[in-house]
Amino acid sequence: MHSNSKQMTDIFEGGQKLPLIDEFYTLQGEGFHTGSAAYFIRIGGCDIGCSWCDTKISWRADLHKLADVEDVIEKVAATPAKAIVVTGGEPTSYNLNPLSKAIKENRLQAFLETSGAYPLTGEWDWICLSPKKQQLPQPEFYEIAHELKVIIQTEADFEHAESQAELFKNKQNLYLQPEWSRSKAMTPVIVEYIKSNPKWKLSIQMHKFIDIP
Repeated sequence: MHSNSKQMTDIFEGGQKLPLIDEFYTLQGEGFHTGSAAYFIRIGGCDIGCSWCDTKISWRADLHKLADVEDVIEKVAATPAKAIVVTGGEPTSYNLNPLSKAIKENRLQAFLETSGAYPLTGEWDWICLSPKKQQLPQPEFYEIAHELKVIIQTEADFEHAESQAELFKNKQNLYLQPEWSRSKAMTPVIVEYIKSNPKWKLSIQMHKFIDIP
């Protein structure tokens, strides 16, 4: 995880090994690429601590096996996947240069989903920035990310969304996504908000509605 200690660097071998929660080939369910096929790599370890997080198992890196980057890419190569989505946890906690390099060497597209909490490593074809109030993104992400996806749990979160949109360079891809446990209550509210503020688009976590990973 994000740490200056030599011990942590040795464990992850400079990013050659990463704590892997899960990996699967499926359809993207959120944001700009909804409905597109992609191979997902979910990396463990996150110290941001969102109360509504639906993958709290991802918070502790030590609960997950260390996987070698090359082994992961071999599994991807056995599928028809053309894109890899790296998510978490918080993937920017780690040195992603080895993973990014391996993805590119295999002529795959590299997508990253991040809160932007830590400095970026690696080269990415697409970055989805999902900022969290308790630990805002590094400034660089507002310039380089391709889409902004803000989670809405209560109406108070619209203010956070607007403050992030003001900083975000790419005004074409702004998404509001209801927090899943409150999606039934908040989706109609978000729909009305977008109708009044049409710069935003709706992201609805399609994969959960059709019950796929």
